[in-house]
Amino acid sequence: MKKVFTVLFIMMVLTACSFTNSKETQSETRTEHNYQFIGNSEHWEAEYSYEATEIWRENSRKQTAHSSKDRYALVLKYKGSLEELSSMKNLEYSFETSNESGSTKEQFDEPPSEKVFRSGGGSEGGAIIGEGEVIKVNVKWDDSEESFELHNKDK
Repeated sequence: MKKVFTVLFIMMVLTACSFTNSKETQSETRTEHNYQFIGNSEHWEAEYSYEATEIWRENSRKQTAHSSKDRYALVLKYKGSLEELSSMKNLEYSFETSNESGSTKEQFDEPPSEKVFRSGGGSEGGAIIGEGEVIKVNVKWDDSEESFELHNKDK
């Protein structure tokens, strides 16, 4: 019987210790990033919208943790008329930043109904794009191809 009480007493002490550890205080620093990158070529113009949140946390034992979450939207617009795209069968466009890239391929059995094309995405825990980033864009449509850069519109 003494062994049972001893085991129960040890379990209560260990449980109490784990509860005190979970009540550590934390300080938190949150940074919001919101950038618009724009650019164009002879036939195309693009806008890359970027939003991100970084959180730095430090607990009472001075341990630091970092988390991040971001999302982007790429809008690609043909500068000419919609009629000029009526014979287009294939469109492929891509972007590249210092830490992320993406591409989209579209095939058209019928002429496109608009001259604006969109893609987007996001991630958690990745690196954050800087406000001075230069984003490379490449557009291929049928037998034509153009490349250009996007720059922060506030810079």
